[in-house]
Amino acid sequence: GVLRTEGFPYAIDNGAWSAHCHGKPFDHDRFRLCVEMFGAGADFIVVPDIVAGGLESLDFSREWLDELAGIAPLIVPVQDGMEPDHVRWVVDAGHGLFVGGSTEWKLATLPAWGDFKRETGCYLHVGRVNTVKRIRMCQDAQADSIDGTSVARFPCNLDRLDRAIKNGERQTTLWNRLS
Repeated sequence: GVLRTEGFPYAIDNGAWSAHCHGKPFDHDRFRLCVEMFGAGADFIVVPDIVAGGLESLDFSREWLDELAGIAPLIVPVQDGMEPDHVRWVVDAGHGLFVGGSTEWKLATLPAWGDFKRETGCYLHVGRVNTVKRIRMCQDAQADSIDGTSVARFPCNLDRLDRAIKNGERQTTLWNRLS
């Protein structure tokens, strides 16, 4: 798509999911251009990965860390087959985690990533959150942020998804007052 921010706060995703969906290779040059243009103002940058690529994805992400260091906070995607012990060094290095992977794997392992987030205090982001059920799962995992394209593609979903997020925020506030 067009590289622009519209003046809003933003994060930089790496485009691996879109390339995967279109059966195309990851576009290194386009990602680097985006980071060059907008990296310094990003809330975070999603380090390049291989969708559902397991430990091969983690090795690929590791190759990018030096190049991206110091531009903005980095979050490293976790993919099918990864476990918290595989990425403990990521968190120890001060980076966050992005729960990616196949839909089945993401939904099955999200509670474990939430446990790891609570144990380590790492930043936890979850991608492809487009339903109320997934919003609730992310709230249960105490994810720090989420993304999804549902509202951009189907604006009629905005009110329902926004209510789910706000309801979760009210529940968290109430729980914190009672604790």
